[in-house]
Amino acid sequence: MGALNTFPLSYKVQGRRIVIVGGGEEALNKARLAVNTTASVVIISPTIEADFSGLEVELLARAFSAGDLDDAALLFVAEHGEAGRLAAEAARVRKIPVNVVDRPESCDFYTPSIIDRAPLTIAVSSEGEAPVLARLVRARIEAMLAPDLGRLAALMGHMRSAVARLLPEGAARRRYFEALATTPGIASTAKAEALLAEHAATGEGAGVVHLIGAGPGAEDLLTLRAQRLLQEADVILHDQLVPPAVIEMGRRDATRIPVGKAKGHHSFTQAQINTLLIRLAHEGKRVARLKSGDPMVFGRAGEEIAALRKAGIAYTIVPGVSAALAAAADTATPVTLRDVSPGFVLATAHGADDGQLQHWAALADAGMTLALYMGKSIAAEVAGRLLAHGLAPSTPVGIAVNAGRQDSSAYRGTLGELAGDAIAFADGPAIILIGEAVEAGDWTLAAAFATQQVEAA
Repeated sequence: MGALNTFPLSYKVQGRRIVIVGGGEEALNKARLAVNTTASVVIISPTIEADFSGLEVELLARAFSAGDLDDAALLFVAEHGEAGRLAAEAARVRKIPVNVVDRPESCDFYTPSIIDRAPLTIAVSSEGEAPVLARLVRARIEAMLAPDLGRLAALMGHMRSAVARLLPEGAARRRYFEALATTPGIASTAKAEALLAEHAATGEGAGVVHLIGAGPGAEDLLTLRAQRLLQEADVILHDQLVPPAVIEMGRRDATRIPVGKAKGHHSFTQAQINTLLIRLAHEGKRVARLKSGDPMVFGRAGEEIAALRKAGIAYTIVPGVSAALAAAADTATPVTLRDVSPGFVLATAHGADDGQLQHWAALADAGMTLALYMGKSIAAEVAGRLLAHGLAPSTPVGIAVNAGRQDSSAYRGTLGELAGDAIAFADGPAIILIGEAVEAGDWTLAAAFATQQVEAA
């Protein structure tokens, strides 16, 4: 994520003037934005060419003078001649921010694309680099937001003084406003006051732990529920495989604690994680336990759930896209396919004994698709043991690394080739799909095992 050259903020203009120098279409466009504020909007130009009728603006058909900036909050320069240059210089002498239309390098501030749900506003800015893109993003956000969201924002503002009297500062107030914003049907002061009385009676409230699936790592594969709970969390405990961009989708001032386990290095043991979850919940915290993939698929959620139950801690589980399903989607592989594969087996080969491998080989031989979560270090060994238990060397195999992410890669071949170590696939979380259904996938861009063997040599 790149650093910003501007600091986003909302600038007070109430009771002041917004001055626009210029009388053409560019001035009109800025005037249409400015009249949505409570400021007085003044248009100054010897020639008024655009049609400003219908807008509450003051038109001054004359040259600009420095006195026009008295009590001005902002200046827009939509005249690129000498008059515009002099107006910008005069404004900067008075420390008034200047926007020179279509001249990003000459601007003190930029005009964002605005979603208006007054008093709630959302501004989308590209720092003047890509205004068309900013407008397209604004349109997408606009479509997501209810038209009456402004009424809810006004209601929350109305409740602020009562909340300040009845609830202690900090988490209790934040939780009330979160409940007010997310509880369906609260649109009246009476209902908001009833909710406040309920929160005042319960005090800080008990803590809760949310076991949240982060999916394979792409931000747009995170569920809406996961996003909401991350925004409500006081503390975020995240695994090593969860990328920073997903973690940063949490509430800005939430505490972030990495508790991940990388191969050969555990910053926290599972027992320490369990103890930390319980302690934070006992402190009344809302804890987001952010796990890669789905928390219930090789996420050790069972151990954490057992510890939370024993301690009497409330918890919820938010599913995520497991890596095996992301691998199937990336390669268009129908892991269950009529007359080919009647089922789908998720398994991890790490620590698997010979009896388990024999069972998997029998399932795959019967047509089931195997999805094995494993690293490249044991892939050839596991493939060899599956062959020893009767799977044919010609059994199709596909490997997806970093499934669901921008940097994903795929490889295809046979079980015999994999057992012969005829592959040098990329480092990263790998899913190995084994079975006849793999042939039905789209592996056209995947590297063949034999090619990898030549390159590795």
